[in-house]
Amino acid sequence: MKRKGYGRDAGLTFRILLTGGLLGLLYVVFGAVLISFLNVGLIPMLLILVGIAVVQYYTSDKLALAASGAKVVERDRAPELHDMIERLCALADLPKPRIAVIDTDVPNAFATGRSPKHSAVAVTTGLWNRLEPQEIEGVLAHELSHIANRDVLIMTLAGFFAMVAGLLARWGAFFGGGGDRDRGVPVWLIVVVVSIVTYLLSYILIRAISRYREYSADRGAALITGAPENLMSALQKISSQMLRIPQRDLREVASMNAFFIIPTNVKSTFGELFMTHPPLEKRLAALERISREMGKL
Repeated sequence: MKRKGYGRDAGLTFRILLTGGLLGLLYVVFGAVLISFLNVGLIPMLLILVGIAVVQYYTSDKLALAASGAKVVERDRAPELHDMIERLCALADLPKPRIAVIDTDVPNAFATGRSPKHSAVAVTTGLWNRLEPQEIEGVLAHELSHIANRDVLIMTLAGFFAMVAGLLARWGAFFGGGGDRDRGVPVWLIVVVVSIVTYLLSYILIRAISRYREYSADRGAALITGAPENLMSALQKISSQMLRIPQRDLREVASMNAFFIIPTNVKSTFGELFMTHPPLEKRLAALERISREMGKL
């Protein structure tokens, strides 16, 4: 059976493509400005970009697991977790990912990897101990949907180009040109201004893509399990339990917020525009609509 992406619908796909296109256009304009104002040849720039991209492509999963403190576990260490993921992978027609456990009381999970064949799913001990089996299945199906849709690769690439834009701008500001333009505007000032604008716009667009992909993974989990109410219950429980976790423990895993099914900072002080995940109430409302579509309500 041919593998398919999970959780996709026409409206959501259009918004993802539109936002991704705007992000790509932003980077093209940024690169054109750099080449125009700095003494940076196109070939050297491409060689640098390709080199960094190759390294990140092949190490993204290892870096994410290392950053979170996740340890890959074999079946003898977590037989129930292995059984659960194997069953969901069969339903989703996915190869079994590596399975990792994070020893923290913070209830959460994430997926990483450049492709379905090179992926991993990490689960915290807090999630395993605090949720019911059917709720854990909903969470795992959400993470497997990210893998099926190659969301980790897409978000890594989106973030990578934003990082490169900042690096090139700083490099150009310090090394690219000491002279001024004919109009007297310093080259370093032009580069810094363009860099700041590019970073701010890409920051907003990347987070918009991230939110759309969370909606898509929620939908995928509902389709894989056939029980959207289990994921709804899991999201509510994770969110409420997070408020009871000591701030010290939350800070230890805060670097993984963009990966987690629910970030440790459940409430954003800057509004939805700067959030990597949709507000909980919107996710629950979307899952309710999916449940009605599936005849569950």
